[in-house]
Amino acid sequence: MRRFVTLVFLLLVTIPFGISVSGCGKKSAITFCNGSDSGPLVGQLASITLQPQITGISLNFAQIGQSQAPSAKDCHGDSVSVTKYTYGTTDMTIADINPATGALCGGTWNRNTGGGIPDFTTCNPTNKTGTAYITASAIGGSSNPIPVFVHPVVTSVVLGPLSQDCARDPASNCSPAAASTSTTTNVTSCAVNPATGCCTAPIISPAPSYNPNSCQSQGTSGQLAARVFSGAGTTQINISCNVGHLSFTAQSAPIVTIDPNGIATAQAPGSTIINAGTSIAGSSAGFFSTCPPARIVLSVPNTTSTSVSVNQNFVQPITATVTDQNNTVLTDIGLQYVSTTPTTISATTAASVTPAFPGAASITAVCQPPACNPSPFNQIGLFGNGKPVVSNAIQVTTPGTNSTFLYIGSTKSRYIVPVDFTTGTLGTPVQLPFIPNSMVISNDGTSIYLGSSTELMVLNAINNTLSKEVVALQGTVLAVSPDNNTVVISDPVRQIVYLYAASGSGTLATEYGGVGTHAEFTPDSQTVYITAGNQLLVHSTFTGWTSISQGTLPSLNVSPSDVAVTVPSVGAFFAGATTTARGSCPLTTTSSTNGQTTTTNVFYPDAGVTAPQTDRIAATNDGLHMLGATVTPVPTLVDLHLGIPVGACPNGNAGLTFSASPVFDAPISGITASSITGVTPASDSSIAFITYTGTGGVLPTYIPAPNGGGKLGSLKLSGSAIAPVSGVFSTDNLTFYVGTSGDNRVHLITKSGSGFSDTQTPLSPTLIDNNGNPVAPDLLSQRPRKTLQ
Repeated sequence: MRRFVTLVFLLLVTIPFGISVSGCGKKSAITFCNGSDSGPLVGQLASITLQPQITGISLNFAQIGQSQAPSAKDCHGDSVSVTKYTYGTTDMTIADINPATGALCGGTWNRNTGGGIPDFTTCNPTNKTGTAYITASAIGGSSNPIPVFVHPVVTSVVLGPLSQDCARDPASNCSPAAASTSTTTNVTSCAVNPATGCCTAPIISPAPSYNPNSCQSQGTSGQLAARVFSGAGTTQINISCNVGHLSFTAQSAPIVTIDPNGIATAQAPGSTIINAGTSIAGSSAGFFSTCPPARIVLSVPNTTSTSVSVNQNFVQPITATVTDQNNTVLTDIGLQYVSTTPTTISATTAASVTPAFPGAASITAVCQPPACNPSPFNQIGLFGNGKPVVSNAIQVTTPGTNSTFLYIGSTKSRYIVPVDFTTGTLGTPVQLPFIPNSMVISNDGTSIYLGSSTELMVLNAINNTLSKEVVALQGTVLAVSPDNNTVVISDPVRQIVYLYAASGSGTLATEYGGVGTHAEFTPDSQTVYITAGNQLLVHSTFTGWTSISQGTLPSLNVSPSDVAVTVPSVGAFFAGATTTARGSCPLTTTSSTNGQTTTTNVFYPDAGVTAPQTDRIAATNDGLHMLGATVTPVPTLVDLHLGIPVGACPNGNAGLTFSASPVFDAPISGITASSITGVTPASDSSIAFITYTGTGGVLPTYIPAPNGGGKLGSLKLSGSAIAPVSGVFSTDNLTFYVGTSGDNRVHLITKSGSGFSDTQTPLSPTLIDNNGNPVAPDLLSQRPRKTLQ
């Protein structure tokens, strides 16, 4: 019996003890912050942080805001969940706060209003300027205090120089808040003038003051300052010292970087809007300008010459040295390198050329807005921002020969005849849906655009098939951009000029009223000049459409009949009763309102050229000549020897002026012409041919001289040819293909020795009209092909 009692006792004692031990094993281990067995626990609230700690919050009178959500941490800095915070303020007559939600009021919240109006929904202004501090508390802990700056309603913020007199001209560098948030100086507070709330002396910045009346060179820094105003007119007051910390941001970050203290460092050429704001709202305060290039100099390594011979498929580096008005060398500014003949010798953004075919080209570098040196529209021209800058030209020649694909058509026939000169035989004619009125091939040689009165037709130049018909676009194809993306089409019925986006599925990019006759793009494809009867149209990707006509500014004195872009592309010349020119640099006028400078511009002003009449006009790639021809009063050739300015556009109300002296102005003998159909220089600028409608049986030639007048001559066409009505050079400049009337053939004018001759057997494309009658080949296009393929 005694043993049984003992057993029961042991069971009663040991079983609960075992259960107790097992239960304790499932509880979380307790960890103290100090690593011992007492004190604050890990996971418990240790601190509450309220933001923005540095800048605080700024409110207008009666403005409603919201404090940021606090963050709670334990002793190890890990987040702690807090279900409820309680908010408080040091002065609810300046800045009140909803204790449950943290909603802020620049005045005093309504409480116990009655009438069904919920509490904390109406902010009642007290019109007290000052600073109150808010906190958030929870579980026995309290956050850091955040200043709330309450002030009259901000009506404007103006960027300007640093204040030198805080009593009479306060700016952001006079604000006590700016001193307390400075991380670039040892100043953390300042003596405050109680009458103004400003520091008694300006806060000294380690950077010089940014001067809004000039540009800043790349890599240099300036301290931004702004003046904050309330009211307008005679009631306007400066409240710069009452709004708290101002933060500055640039709309275009590549132009300038700005640190939290307002120190701006110039990055890329251009100007941008600067927004200066408080924690609640921002405002456009002014503009920052990084100095644009003043000069771009291209050179070829290991030579002082600006002319170079480069073999086919060889990569030729080009060096660009860019400096601004302060002689600071600029880097990484997004220059675009362009070629006058990209089909054969293309330029790349890597500052090099790689010729794909024999030929010649002029290579230039362009700092072209908006990709380089951009500007807001109302700041174009200020300090040179928003204007293009062009380099000198490098002349590249690639020796050798190539074969040609020639496409022969007529404005009276539905057929296009392809010719592959590697075989020398005529291809199968391609029948078009409609008779074309124009034919232009893309620079990459893949597409031929044919206009008609019914639709735009696109011929695939690789497989000689019709690839697209655009019924919505009727008219004449005037030009294709060098980048192959845009086609200019003029519809004389609707009297609209279209820019058709040829890349991708093809869409209508933009349009403008007028009837275009000729068009030419700049080599960078950013601008196209279009002659349109009594008006001149210019479209730029940066500034959009510009129309110049009689009686408008800039006034058009003579109706232009043809256009040729200068080399380098700083403007264009226009044929007409008087040959004139327009510069790409606008005339800029500045004005200032409330401390902010803005500009107005006259785009594409007259470039000061008054030269003899021309009907058709063309520029030589060497940039030395503008060649024109006219039939009035007699067939005449005009050679304008050019002095083309390069570099930056002039500042202020001045545009580029071109020196264009007629060094040759003489009749073309041996022909009777009713119209000039083209002036076509070789890409190496060695010779030019003139085509026309009429009689004479000769092909006029002109050999320009580098420093003066050239030599005018003519070449007798073989057989029964009456007149050369169309012409196109092979890219190697060794053959000039001429479509002729009389025999309706294409003559091959080939180079032999120092001259050209018509000795090869002409091609007979046998083009016919809808009635089966033979017609002259007045549409010619070509693309190069490697000799061995």
